[in-house]
Amino acid sequence: MILAASSDAIRQAACTLRAGRLVAFPTETVYGLGADATSDSAVAAIFEAKKRPSFNPLIVHVTSLAAAHALVRLDPLSEDLAARFWPGPLTLVLPRLEGSPVSLLASAGLETIAVRVPADDVACAIIDAAGVPVAAPSANASGSVSPTRAEHVAQSLGNAVELIVDAGPCPVGVESTVVACDGDTATILRPGSVTAEELSSVAVRVEIATENSDRPASPGMLASHYAPAATVRLEATSVAAGEALLSFSNRTFSGATEELNLSPRGDLREAAANLFAFLRDLDSRHDRIAVVPIPEEGLGLAINDRLKRAAAPR
Repeated sequence: MILAASSDAIRQAACTLRAGRLVAFPTETVYGLGADATSDSAVAAIFEAKKRPSFNPLIVHVTSLAAAHALVRLDPLSEDLAARFWPGPLTLVLPRLEGSPVSLLASAGLETIAVRVPADDVACAIIDAAGVPVAAPSANASGSVSPTRAEHVAQSLGNAVELIVDAGPCPVGVESTVVACDGDTATILRPGSVTAEELSSVAVRVEIATENSDRPASPGMLASHYAPAATVRLEATSVAAGEALLSFSNRTFSGATEELNLSPRGDLREAAANLFAFLRDLDSRHDRIAVVPIPEEGLGLAINDRLKRAAAPR
């Protein structure tokens, strides 16, 4: 069932979460598939609905820094990052507090928990009304293209989710930046819309993790992820016969069966907001998608990360 965002929809979503069932809701990044993070059975329902590997941890959403303090231990750098970027699209991977109520399944048995305070009013209202931390990965089948609209959730998960709260397209369009802290160093485990340059305004050093793992420390670190059914070819400088084209700025070529431009004016934020929706759109009509080079700077780091995982062998 899809309900337009309203006070009634928020109340119904909160009741559904407290009953241990699944709710998809908007955030500023992508739509999340939410469950009570303190309930083993509710968290297990996320993995079942998404067909997600149980070794892949989830992000736990709360509505304030104070709420995070009840779940995890923050060091001085993570406190500073939270103060600067929360609410917002930054996830911090932090040591679990002894006695933390979050299900061990949500953190895939790790001694850390990935925590975020979203900047979306509807998401925060639902979490606040539910009265529990909410585990919420992207609301799509595991490994497929992330959802930035309510209809994407319905197409991907169908009846596996009891309620979808619709607040329109997500403004950011790519998942949160995930960071682990060690002393004065912030390590980016997953690039997102909080850029390395922005993190550098708080952290003395910013590093980027490059290794993919069979047991990831963060969501979004599997080599193949965010993938359409179509074959994706990156760094295209021409279009082969039968290929659709995902272009950017003035990087466009003749001969494509269809072209969608992420941002004709070369705006990386506009490109990020359009990325998953355009991939889904082309994937619905084409078997092969060529993608032009995207600048490897600022938000382009996150866009290229998603595209590389979408194009990885699977």
